Amino acid sequence: MEATGTDEVDKLKTKFISAWNNMKYSWVLKTKTYFSRNSPVLLLGKCYHFKYEDEDKTLPAGSGCTIEDHVIAGNVEEFRKDFISRIWLTYREEFPQIEGSALTTDCGWGCTLRTGQMLLAQGLILHFLGRAWTWPDALNIENSDSESWTSHTVKKFTASFEASLSGERELKTPKISLKETIGKYSDDHEMRNEIYHRKIISWFGDSPLALFGLHQLIEYGKKSGKKAGDWYGPAVVAHILRKAVEEARHPDLQGITIYVAQDCTVYNCDVIDKQSASMTSDNADDKAVIILVPVRLGGERTNTDYLEFVKSILSLEYCVGIIGGKPKQSYYFAGFQDDSLIYMDPHYCQSFVDVSIKDFPLETFHCPSPKKMAFRKMDPSCTIGFYCRNVQDFERASEEITKTGSVQTHQLTSCLGCERKPENLE
Repeated sequence: MEATGTDEVDKLKTKFISAWNNMKYSWVLKTKTYFSRNSPVLLLGKCYHFKYEDEDKTLPAGSGCTIEDHVIAGNVEEFRKDFISRIWLTYREEFPQIEGSALTTDCGWGCTLRTGQMLLAQGLILHFLGRAWTWPDALNIENSDSESWTSHTVKKFTASFEASLSGERELKTPKISLKETIGKYSDDHEMRNEIYHRKIISWFGDSPLALFGLHQLIEYGKKSGKKAGDWYGPAVVAHILRKAVEEARHPDLQGITIYVAQDCTVYNCDVIDKQSASMTSDNADDKAVIILVPVRLGGERTNTDYLEFVKSILSLEYCVGIIGGKPKQSYYFAGFQDDSLIYMDPHYCQSFVDVSIKDFPLETFHCPSPKKMAFRKMDPSCTIGFYCRNVQDFERASEEITKTGSVQTHQLTSCLGCERKPENLE
């Protein structure tokens, strides 16, 4: 009886903390992100410049972007559309209970899993849609910067706590229909893109059966000694993502795999072996690969000498972002301007969306505005991601990384294709 009473107290405590975190992350202060018109902005390999149309379109020397074909002079809206089109995965509440716990939210502990999901989602976008793809409705969603503390948040806290005490939600099996879509798309290509857009998001749904949803990632994390409610580091998440992709049995995902570097070492023979695993008499195509490289960019604090290294990586078309952040607070880094990193923040609690229903709403899966953070504030522990469509793509990526020129980049690229273990980046 005494043990049962203790269990009930623990459950009540968990539910109260969850409800408190739901309230804490359900609102944001008014903020504004400012971009300079005098410096280029890099976003996952694309370079934007915010000069006015009648100004000189040539980038200044040492701007960080050497490929002028990628420059979009004066077009802020194109940058916004590109940024908003990236998939945004945040804290959620009121989703089906996580097995082995009383949790129906990841508020306060799931941020690194969310940033890992965002990196994987970008890899899947490149795989199925390509880097040039943007969401047609990207500029139609509302900006959340103006959201502030209101009585609605208090009501949401009360409702969340009451709901957490009322029992489990009814579980729904995702039965998403992808052969029908909205009739507004003008041609088969746009319709196909919308189908894959929705399909990719559905794989990250917050239900036990979603392939890359929180529930599945937590299951794979158990082998690393992690459980729901724990904080996950970038390196652990890299291995969880690898396992999730390996275990995915969806036919569309048989052409992609994940390789995780050990000790900052990427052996090209191992990568090529992974990519060639599907080459049989029936299937002569090699697999695409997402390469994840867990690194430390310093000791207790990030060494600012690594700034050029990080900027050169985010400038590559092969880059799918960085799982990083501040200490104990994970962000998905996708670009930079000058000495500030551009990121998407998962620390915003949104309501559960049932992705099994037809035409589920997409708006909460796209971030309406970017945020910036000074590089010096970055936690040294992070995981860098690259996407290569085939073996030839991997070989070209290795060559391109080698040509970037900074000392820190050379330390990483010396690992690409090597047959022995080089020294750690630290």
